[in-house]
Amino acid sequence: MKERNKIFLCVLCAFFCGFVLNLFSQTSQLDSLKLALKTARHDTVRCKILSKLAETASDEEWPKFNEQLHQISEEKIKLFSDGSNNSELTFYKKFNAEALNNIGFLYESQSEYNKALIYYEKSLILQKEVMNKSGIASAFNNIGHVYSNMGEYNTAIEFNLRSLKIREELGDDQAINISLNNLAGIYQTQGNISKALKYYNKSLVLRYSLGDKKGVSISLNNIASIYLSQGDIPKALEFFGKSLKISEELKDNLVLAGTMNNIAALYFFQNQYENALPYFEKGLKIRQELGDKAGIAQSLNNIGSILNTQGFSDKALMKYEQSAKIYEEIGDKKGTAQLHNNIGQTYKSKGNFIKALEHHNKSLKIREEINDKAGIAESLTNISSVYFSQKNYSKALELCENSKQMSKALGFPQYLKNAAGLLCEVYKSMGNYKLAIENYELFIQMRDSINNESTRKASIKSQLKYEYEKQAAADSVAHAKESEVKNAELAKQSAEIKAKKNQQYALFGGLGLVMIFAGFMFNRFKVTQKQKEIIEHQKETVEEQKILVEEKQKEILDSIHYAKRIQMAQIPNDKIVSGILTRLKK
Repeated sequence: MKERNKIFLCVLCAFFCGFVLNLFSQTSQLDSLKLALKTARHDTVRCKILSKLAETASDEEWPKFNEQLHQISEEKIKLFSDGSNNSELTFYKKFNAEALNNIGFLYESQSEYNKALIYYEKSLILQKEVMNKSGIASAFNNIGHVYSNMGEYNTAIEFNLRSLKIREELGDDQAINISLNNLAGIYQTQGNISKALKYYNKSLVLRYSLGDKKGVSISLNNIASIYLSQGDIPKALEFFGKSLKISEELKDNLVLAGTMNNIAALYFFQNQYENALPYFEKGLKIRQELGDKAGIAQSLNNIGSILNTQGFSDKALMKYEQSAKIYEEIGDKKGTAQLHNNIGQTYKSKGNFIKALEHHNKSLKIREEINDKAGIAESLTNISSVYFSQKNYSKALELCENSKQMSKALGFPQYLKNAAGLLCEVYKSMGNYKLAIENYELFIQMRDSINNESTRKASIKSQLKYEYEKQAAADSVAHAKESEVKNAELAKQSAEIKAKKNQQYALFGGLGLVMIFAGFMFNRFKVTQKQKEIIEHQKETVEEQKILVEEKQKEILDSIHYAKRIQMAQIPNDKIVSGILTRLKK
């Protein structure tokens, strides 16, 4: 037990150290960029740094850096608009397009869709001017996303298809996946299941071929949600299970939380609320650990829906209000509107029609502000249902007819079904049975269009096609791997042959060097030997000369000694000299 605790502590410390180092690295990078921005002397450098800061800084900081990028690039565009420096003009237009896109994203995240469109379209104009295909595709994608949020699905499809076409020309697989999933999501919302599955399966096959496991998990989730909407529980559970397995292997908590949420939705759809709630709560816990505020709000909303369905309306309201508060904090108006809608529905179920109308009207007001047409249609139907419960049939009829016409224009079968169903009840209560029958028929038509036999067949056909394409992709990957192995073996053999040749060259080269060195040493030996012979000969000559000198010296000395003896013989000795001197004195 102690050993297990030690291991746990070690793992915890390692994770904490890794987290701190990563955080330190990010902080260090931001600090370096901020310092570089202060010392930058040229606006081209400032633009590059501000672009990086806008990309990496926190949610609170990045808009400030993006605004600086926008101001500098816009001023420079005005300065070079006379064509005096086309390269500088192109440079600043690219960064201005990026800044405008970021402003559009900021407005979109705040559900300010009309403002978002203005900035995305401005960015698109500049991207076209500098002929940046990737930027043009991104702008089309973003504009399509806004129209989708506004409920203008046909326009959204048009822009997403244009984006997809360019991305396919560029071969940008990751961007292609984004477009495929956007299109699939719109078709799913419209109830066009066959097209939704077509694009989801395309995305799945592409992600599978790329080895993008996280993307595969997300695609499996999306496909499972379609089967769930069709009431095909076994198929939905199969795909959710695959997604859950991959997300657990990857240890990707964000994907795992989404999968948990979807599995809970599956149980919720089957009225198995006891099974759904634990999955929603697990998803909430993961999102709380991640600090994912939008995800937390979504999980709280889902838990509120289960509690409300189980009859715990007061607990449900508490969860809804917590969720609405978070959406308001992060500035998500669309999410806030949805929560007011849910709160209104809960008060209606409690019989509190005043509170119900209050929240439904709040939801409608927000949706009108952000031009969310699909949301407006939903709110009109819900407000109409409250007036119907109050027996205010004229008001109910007016609002529900508006919702019906708007849903028709949107091509949204789910909302049209809801409006037609309510209108049937309203007209029946007013005694207009002819219109009641007409709306009932429309209700049945829309219900069947969402969930009918042809749709099921399309789902099966699309699934079979996916299985074929998946296998083709798998075979392609396997062939590529096999080729890669063979190429690796050939490369290894080639490397070994090359290494052996290099060794031979090295050996021959070494032997050559040894021979050269040996020749050099032999030459030096011969030179040294010759020098030695010369020195010995010189030494003998010197010895001979020395002997000759010594002999000459001896002869000279002998001559000197002989002369000396002759001289000494002629000189009288001391006694004779002394006698001579004595006689002379006398």
